[in-house]
Amino acid sequence: MLAPNQLPEIKLDASQLYREDVFTDRTIGTIRRMTPVNGQGEFDIARAVIYSGQTQLMTAAGPLPLAFDIEANSLDEAVAKFGDAAKVALEHMMEEMRELRRQQASSIVIPGQEPGGMGGMGGKFRMP
Repeated sequence: MLAPNQLPEIKLDASQLYREDVFTDRTIGTIRRMTPVNGQGEFDIARAVIYSGQTQLMTAAGPLPLAFDIEANSLDEAVAKFGDAAKVALEHMMEEMRELRRQQASSIVIPGQEPGGMGGMGGKFRMP
């Protein structure tokens, strides 16, 4: 347990505030529009609006959440680009999974080593 003097400072950055609007078709997913605002909640023209998408893919193991950025200048454009952005995010995630499998396949497990041994390495050594 942390002592009170060890607690991190938790503070919002007033120069990085956004208003969040959520749009959904109630079927495929959602688009979040992050509109930059100043401390009074007024539109901050110095920063760009950010769009992001979220959806779920059904797999044999259950639903797989997928979140991704959408390069767009309007909600209409974000809706039009939703599917392509989701595909790119899925391809990226699948590539990361292949890389993790490749890394796992190249690991050597030392018999008798308990997870967390060897300085938290889980008894595994990575092959160069």
